[in-house]
Amino acid sequence: MSPTPEATPARLRAIPSRLLAGTAAVAERLVGERLAAEGAHKWHFAVLVALDEAGPASQADLSRRTGIYRSDMVAVLNQLSGTGCIRRDPDPADRRRNVITLTPAGQRRLDRLDALIADAQRELLAPLTSEQGKQLVSLLGVLTEHHQPKHPGAADEE
Repeated sequence: MSPTPEATPARLRAIPSRLLAGTAAVAERLVGERLAAEGAHKWHFAVLVALDEAGPASQADLSRRTGIYRSDMVAVLNQLSGTGCIRRDPDPADRRRNVITLTPAGQRRLDRLDALIADAQRELLAPLTSEQGKQLVSLLGVLTEHHQPKHPGAADEE
């Protein structure tokens, strides 16, 4: 059972890591529920966004761009391929690897998932003004950037 905000001791309500964790749990639930209703999950969204923004990529590149473990990437790509969202083609420069490309069906799927994610973000940030929401995103970006691994290939070592 979750304590009510007024029952939570003031010192606990003032700990940034605790506040971030609680808000992150709500955010994960909101996004997860919306994506699940569409038969998707956050990894599908991440891969589709990475392909949309940066173009075709190898599995290793997608892993680095999204933070998805290489061992998990294959399953995600199999799922996206099975729904026609991506295409795998042999890399002309290196036949041992594939180039992953977003398909028109994948673009339509991404557009739908974008709308769902935007809706979840609106619900999450509902108590904030537009300016407060932008400030929160900016501050979270600063924290995330500061705490990112500082050496190349760090995502591969996880």
